Amino acid sequence: MKRRFAFGGNILLLFAWVVALVYNIFYTLAMLYTNLNHIERESEFNAILDENENVVLICGRMGPVCIPVYRAAEELEAAYLHVKFFDLEYDNPESFFFHTRPEVQDLAEHPFTIFYKNGRAVNAISGVQPKSLIKVLLDKEFSPVSASQIV
Repeated sequence: MKRRFAFGGNILLLFAWVVALVYNIFYTLAMLYTNLNHIERESEFNAILDENENVVLICGRMGPVCIPVYRAAEELEAAYLHVKFFDLEYDNPESFFFHTRPEVQDLAEHPFTIFYKNGRAVNAISGVQPKSLIKVLLDKEFSPVSASQIV
């Protein structure tokens, strides 16, 4: 005689439920632990684009591909004072508005790094992004400000 568990013997269903529970707890508690400014809502995103001429937004997770990109942006932030750097947590339900934006539709890997000039996306890259590539795109999209231009 086979022994059956109280939940009907469907151990696979129980396993799937536990995995889903752990996944949801992890991603509910996980947030982006970076030194960049955080965007959490669509209203904040819109205000940032309205109020700043040059914006770099990195949308991703706290994973092995994304973390080096956040670190590179943190290091570059001091050299590009005329550019505002932000991060956005991809898995936060409040950030789902970003998933449908046209500038991210062709991007397949995390993180997404979007360069905005006067509220419009002017460049976008995704996946592994060395600091040197981010610097090249910063120089291309947001020409450096010389000391004589600062008033």
